[in-house]
Amino acid sequence: MAEADGALFAGSVRPHAASWDRAGELPSGIVRDLARAGLLACDLPTRYGGSASPPLVLGRLCAELGGVCSALRSLVTVQGMVAASVLRWGTEGQRARWLPALAGGDLLAGFAATEDGAGTELSAVASTVRRDAAGLVLDGRKRWVTFGGRAGVLLVLARLDGHPTTVLVEADRPGVTTEPVHGLLGLRAAHVAHVGFDAVRVPEENLLAPPGFGLSHVAATALDHGRYTVAWGCAGMAAACVDHASAHAAGRRQGEVLLSDHQVVRARLGRAVVATAAARELCARAAASRQDGGPEALLDTVIAKYAAARAAATVSQDALQLMGAVGCTADSPVERFFRDARITQLIEGAEQVAEVRIGEHALRGHAGRPTGERAVDDRAAAADGPGR
Repeated sequence: MAEADGALFAGSVRPHAASWDRAGELPSGIVRDLARAGLLACDLPTRYGGSASPPLVLGRLCAELGGVCSALRSLVTVQGMVAASVLRWGTEGQRARWLPALAGGDLLAGFAATEDGAGTELSAVASTVRRDAAGLVLDGRKRWVTFGGRAGVLLVLARLDGHPTTVLVEADRPGVTTEPVHGLLGLRAAHVAHVGFDAVRVPEENLLAPPGFGLSHVAATALDHGRYTVAWGCAGMAAACVDHASAHAAGRRQGEVLLSDHQVVRARLGRAVVATAAARELCARAAASRQDGGPEALLDTVIAKYAAARAAATVSQDALQLMGAVGCTADSPVERFFRDARITQLIEGAEQVAEVRIGEHALRGHAGRPTGERAVDDRAAAADGPGR
């Protein structure tokens, strides 16, 4: 159901995506619109307001949205990251409090992990939470928070007594400040902001999971969910670029010759089709692994995100090359996807980090591994940043 509704929703907003990108913001009512369509946190159980959509349906939804507007897909991604973390690691009281509000669009969420000195290596976060007689006090500064400029609640990674911890912080609490970030290369309508926390008081019940579990468990769950939805969004972007480039090549004439009659054009389109199909198949494999709940699901998701982000970047570049000046205009979806695709190679784990992790997995169990090579624990590796 969510997949079909996602296709309808994507079709209805397609004419507006370019103007959202130019304005650097999504419409104020878009969260409610997504919620009414059943597309926010649709993988949550029905008792919390979701529709219990399986991973494949969630993925295809993100592919539909990703093929229209990456900022809109990012909204679904970040909402899902926080919801997945609360569902897995929250108490029943926390689930009852937060999850219906997230699924129903009453709250927009943000994931605040990255700092000046903690991007790829999130274990270096310096933000702190301390206890006093009245509860918790949070201090720190987070950077590049997707939807940080509009979120009503933020899942914040910090340290409590030196241990990584996560806390849910309402954005209207005294001491929370936001600094919108404008002029980004891509995802310009995703309301990215730097967020500061100056002696922000938070009740003890907002602490999500015990101290020490913040990075390896809570943040890892958020980032894993994020990688999965980003992967499908990238597959959708790549497919959209193939469609735009093919339509242009089929109708564009150079003198008396159609652009599509050139073998080099057909070859480039052929490579783009294969890259897009391969990315989608890897996303589908990750969906199957997640559905089964097997140990390979984490790695399959890393592989899918890595491959799909690369496909979106290369296919959008090839589409831009084929379309020439037409593809470079401000209203061209391909120009926008070209910029957005580059960002996806950085978020939820830069591609170089993914390559190392995939390579380390290939080396496991083999003799003669390089001296000093560290074994990578799946839970800790799942927290490789940068986060949002």
